[in-house]
Parts: sequence; C-alpha cells; structure tokens
Amino acid sequence: MALLGQRPQKPVPARAPGARAPSPSRWRAATSGPWPGLALAATGVALASLTHRLLPGVPMLTVAIVLGLAAAQVPGSRVWVRGWARPGLTFAAKRLMRVGVVLLGLKLGLGDVLGVGWETVAMVLVVVAATFFGTWWLGRKLGLPGDQPLLIATGYSICGASAIGAVSDVSRSEERDTAASVAVVTLCGTLAIAVLPLLQGPLGLSDAEFGRWVGASVHDVGQVVATAQTAGGDALGEGVLVKLMRVAMLAPLVAGLAVAVRSRAAAASGTARASGAPGAAGDAAGRRPPLVPLFVAGFVGMVAVRSTGWLPDAALDAAGTAQELLLAAALFGLGSAVDLRSLVRTGGRVGLVGLCAWVVVGGVSYAGVCLTG
Repeated sequence: MALLGQRPQKPVPARAPGARAPSPSRWRAATSGPWPGLALAATGVALASLTHRLLPGVPMLTVAIVLGLAAAQVPGSRVWVRGWARPGLTFAAKRLMRVGVVLLGLKLGLGDVLGVGWETVAMVLVVVAATFFGTWWLGRKLGLPGDQPLLIATGYSICGASAIGAVSDVSRSEERDTAASVAVVTLCGTLAIAVLPLLQGPLGLSDAEFGRWVGASVHDVGQVVATAQTAGGDALGEGVLVKLMRVAMLAPLVAGLAVAVRSRAAAASGTARASGAPGAAGDAAGRRPPLVPLFVAGFVGMVAVRSTGWLPDAALDAAGTAQELLLAAALFGLGSAVDLRSLVRTGGRVGLVGLCAWVVVGGVSYAGVCLTG
C-alpha cells in the first residue's frame, strides 16, 4: 500500500533483449542546441561558394537557397533538417540575416547617392513605392496567406531576400511565410539574369541605361551584378549604384513598419484593457518591437561609416565577403524551411503575384530610365 499522499510508483518494464537503450543525455544535449544546424548551414555555404567558383554567372546566394530547399526534401529530412538541425537553421535565418543586413550598409555611401542627381533619386523612389504597394495590394487581393503579400512586396521593391528577412523580423512573420516569399523572389531574380540581357537591344537601351534599368528592377545585389555585367563596365557601375539606392530604402521601410506594428499592439492593448482580460494588455504591449530595430540602426551606422572614407579597401572587401557568407547561411536556413506541399497549394497564386510584380517593377523602371536618360 502506498503511503498517504505519495503516488504509487509505476513498475519499470524490463527491456527486451536486443532492444536499443535510451539515447544518452549527452547526445540529447549535443543535438538540441544550434550547433548541428549551424554546421549544416556552413556546409551549404561551402557548397554554394564552390558552385559559384565553378559557374561565376550563378550568384552564390541563389545557390544557397536552392541547396537549403533541396536539403529539406531529401529522405529523412523531417528528422534531421526539421528536427535536430532546426534550432541552428532558424538561428542562421534570423540572427545571421540581421548581421548580414548591417554589413550591407558598408556598400553604400552618402556621396554616391548625392552624385547621381535628383532625377535618379526620384525614379528610385517611384519604383520602390509603385512596386511595394502594387504587389502588396495584389497579394492580398488574391488571398495569399499570412504575411506573404507584405514580404513578397518588400523583396521585389527593395533588395530581395535581405529585405524579406529584415521585415519578417519586425513583423514577426511565420517562418513558412518568409521561406515561401524568399523562394518566389529568388526565382524571379534568377530568371532576370537570363531574360533581361536579351531585352537590351529590342528596348533600345544604351549600356548605361541598361545598367540603371537592371539596378532599378532586379532584386538582389548579386543578381544585379550578374545581369548588368553582360553589358560591360559602364552598365555594371550604373546598375550597382542604382541598386544600392534601393537598398537605402530598407531602413525607412522597416522603421515605418515598426511604427505600424507598435500602433497595432497599442490598440490591442487598449482593447484588452477595456475588456478587462487579465494579462492580455501586458502581453500585447510586451510584443511591440522597438521604434527603430537595432539591426536597422546598425545598417544606418555602417552607411555613415562608409561615407567618412576612413575604411581602407581591404576592410571593405573583407566586410563584403563576410556579408555574403552570412547572407548565404541565412538563405540556406530559410530554404530549408520551405514546405513544398503548402507551397504547391498556393503555388499558382504566388506565381501569379510574382509574375505581375516582375512586370510592374520592370515596366516602371524602364519608364523611369527613359524619362531620366
């Protein structure tokens, strides 16, 4: 008879001969942290870098997300990619993405922006605004789930996967929405590498005009370089400069989104307080993001540091390499979170939004280049 107030102990069944012993706690501890996922992401980055070296026309960041997506589909991936490696892959997709975005600021100097003239600045502002609001509206109209309309609009209008990662961090988007948005934006940006050079002649663009068009319409910096370099050095220089001006729009966009999220959280807090729900108001207020996220402040700070001219070229080159490696690891992590079954269910709508957004950003950019040429 069990003692009063003491639960009877359940008998422990004897282990059958040949049965596996429980996993040691040391193994559990080793596979529960971020290190297995970070090691897997580092392997993906190494393979992406090797592929880029063998095929220089293929951007490393594009290869990284493709490898991440492929890793999530192989047999047994539910155990290792979505299981013991998930904490590290999520760390890469979020934390390393932030550091990469901060270092992205070292590619942009205020002098570069001021030197292109107000016409080009106005053209970039119009392209970003038209692409962002047009894509967002269309995505919501077609019923894309979650934050996908917002994230796809951000990727097309600013700087591809880097912008999606920054905005998803502020909006606290679900990982599957972030991964699906990165996939469609990366796909269309990769197609641009092959399609846009074929249109330079029919559209009657000079090399410099072609570079500005590419910089204003292609999503990722690496994809801009791969596309614009087909028309020579003048096109490459113009393309990268215009592209970095679009990157500069990342900070005000994220800050504006942070204000909107804070306002929404404050409204939810007020509603919860009025209804008398215990703890709801405090929870809603506690989830409000800072007015200017730390990594956005870091991005602006890096732009300021670059503008001083104090950093030697060797330091800028090293920072550029680190930024590319960090973003590659982040994109591998995001790609590994893509659920193809759920993506297929909304694939038609996502593809339609991506195609329409591509037409919008390409058309508005072409009109802007023609007007400012």
